[in-house]
Amino acid sequence: MQDSTQVTEGIPAVAIVLAILFFIFCLLGLLFLLMKEKRYTGFVTITVTGPGGLYHTVQFPAAQQTGAWANDMVGRARAIAASAPPVGA
Repeated sequence: MQDSTQVTEGIPAVAIVLAILFFIFCLLGLLFLLMKEKRYTGFVTITVTGPGGLYHTVQFPAAQQTGAWANDMVGRARAIAASAPPVGA
């Protein structure tokens, strides 16, 4: 599992528009510039390999809990694979 998620924080466009509009009417419009939003970019990549050179790769787009969710799913898959009987037994 590879988590290449990046989180950036910025001022949303709505806050800039509201700050400009309310600055005309009163100086409290500048408080809208304190609004922040988080943007998630990137992917979480999961690669599974098997006997005989078989492999499968899947990518999930980044979101707030994607990394934790993918890590939990990989842990569950590893636990199931560890408890499985050997092939040919």
